[in-house]
Amino acid sequence: MDQLFNRKYVVQGLFIVIAIILLGKLFYIQIVSDKAFVSAESNVLRKIYKYPARGAILDRNMKVIVQNEPVYDLMVIPNEVKPFDTLALADALGLSFEDIGKKLRKSKIQSNYQSTFFERQISVESYARLQEIMYRFPGFRTQDRTIRHYPDSIGGQIFGWVKEVSQDDIDNSDGYYRPGDFIGKSGLERSYENYLRGERGVINTLYDARNVAQGSYAQGKYDVNAVSGDRLISSLDIRIQKLGEELMQNKVGAIVAIEPSTGEILAFVSSPTFNPNKFVGKNWGNSYMDLIRNPYRPQIVRPIQGYYPPGSSFKPVDALVALQNGAINPTTTFFCPGYYVAGNHKVKCEHVDGTINLQRGIARSCNTYFCHVFQNIMTQNGIKNQRNTYSKWHEQISKFGFGQKLDIDMPYEKKGKFYTADYYNKLYGNRWGYTTVISQAIGQGEITSTPLQMANVMAAIANRGYYIKPHLIKGIGDNHTVKKEYTIKNSVGIDAEYFQPVIEGMRDAVNSPWGTATLSRIPNILMCGKTGTVQNPHGKNHSVFIGFAPMDNPKIAIAVIVENAGYGSTYAAPIASYMVEKYLTDSVKNGRMAEVEWMKNQNLLPDLITKIKKPKVFKVDSLNLKKTDSLKKLKDSAKVKSANAVKLDKTKVLSQENKNSTKVQGNKR
Repeated sequence: MDQLFNRKYVVQGLFIVIAIILLGKLFYIQIVSDKAFVSAESNVLRKIYKYPARGAILDRNMKVIVQNEPVYDLMVIPNEVKPFDTLALADALGLSFEDIGKKLRKSKIQSNYQSTFFERQISVESYARLQEIMYRFPGFRTQDRTIRHYPDSIGGQIFGWVKEVSQDDIDNSDGYYRPGDFIGKSGLERSYENYLRGERGVINTLYDARNVAQGSYAQGKYDVNAVSGDRLISSLDIRIQKLGEELMQNKVGAIVAIEPSTGEILAFVSSPTFNPNKFVGKNWGNSYMDLIRNPYRPQIVRPIQGYYPPGSSFKPVDALVALQNGAINPTTTFFCPGYYVAGNHKVKCEHVDGTINLQRGIARSCNTYFCHVFQNIMTQNGIKNQRNTYSKWHEQISKFGFGQKLDIDMPYEKKGKFYTADYYNKLYGNRWGYTTVISQAIGQGEITSTPLQMANVMAAIANRGYYIKPHLIKGIGDNHTVKKEYTIKNSVGIDAEYFQPVIEGMRDAVNSPWGTATLSRIPNILMCGKTGTVQNPHGKNHSVFIGFAPMDNPKIAIAVIVENAGYGSTYAAPIASYMVEKYLTDSVKNGRMAEVEWMKNQNLLPDLITKIKKPKVFKVDSLNLKKTDSLKKLKDSAKVKSANAVKLDKTKVLSQENKNSTKVQGNKR
């Protein structure tokens, strides 16, 4: 009996406890908390997400180069849509009756229950008309956000573009993104997405039975403010960035300019380029298709993705390694008969230099001299050990950045090609030596680099032995925070004493009468440089120039590559000089402005006429000719005329400049 009595009270006690819990929960729901009320009233209470403005981007002089503009989107939740006046909505948006139906069907396919875009970036007039009649369109609402704007319309490859998130973006993110959000897809917009995007806000808004917003719920007690993204201070100098893009219009190539002491990139030109404003808003898809259809492939970020043999611009690096290893000294001479014999073949030199030393060898860009330098390096430890010696040489050259990524703050950087001894061992077994890879002595053959790597080499030489990783953003947020990796000095493993003879050779290349880079001279500024004429198996050689200025306490290092432009002294060298002068003096002197305009107007785009397998017959001047023959004749004729016109134009310009200069000199006298 006692056990039955105890069980009775235990059961009663359990019921009492459960009743107390339920009553307490009910009291909390109805009196203490109104969260359940919010949920229960979800048919009139909606979460409106406030999208933060992306962080602005400024140049090094605090000029805004990427900013935001307000826009309005019309959103729809298809499941909440009820029969509405289609014509009235069409009139308000400036669309056709059929467009409204198509857009609604598309929204249903995307999601029947989530808010999706019905019409992006409606005009201010359309937005004003809609606000007056929104109650007539249940399931629809307007949403404000900002879009990117580029005031100077430059730097397309630098900044990239912002685009609506894909499902992969949502799945691979940190949980931040929702359908309809936007994300940086390329360029700096991608690299610094976590800083630029800011923090999304939420406003709990009450709607009445007519679908008209009645204001924030509970006086904003549960709202969260949107936080704008961090401002970025770029290292770019918008003045020379603009000039570089103008000089490279109708040309294929790249320009990279770096401040040697900091690694900050002053100019980052990829040509052909594109207007980043075309990748904002409704026409993104059409603009992207135009981009990828362009035969000159402007989507390639050539400063970090273009592969070019460094050519003669590689010679100063090889000289430094040879000096460090004791393979030569500054007074070492070799005889140049106009070629170098490497095994059973010759490496041609552009001229016969006779007996020549290091300084003059750099100034004259003597292929013969540097083939002998490479031979001395490779055979320094004996003929039998030259493959091991190559490995050491490869390691030393790599310290300058060849064959590896420099970790610039841009996505999709490539590392170039610079093969190891193991590669050649697999290719040739033990039957290879310095004559097999002699082309690397002059920066040709199995070595390619990016323009960024070439500019970085100049920064290392300008600094007499180190470089700081190149970067495009020098400050993040109001505190101008700098990433730690962009403050570390990276040694290239060459003693400071060996830089002077190499630098003097580069000085003479620009400023001596026998130098190969005389067209890069700058009035009253001592420029050091090196030209390169890079062999191109697909057409005319590429024009290359690398250099820095001033010689003492350098402020800028630069690399210029113009594809299919011939000698480095013809196009790359003068382009570099205009850029450097503009940066150091804020102008290009009047006496050279005509040259600048001439350069801007030169069209060096390579001819991309495709080969035709089966010749077709068509009429040219009433004659039946094979298409391939006629195109070839027309092409050759055009080339001759173009070349003559270019020479004539430039001769006229330079002649006029000489006259003007003579007049000025005469007046001074």
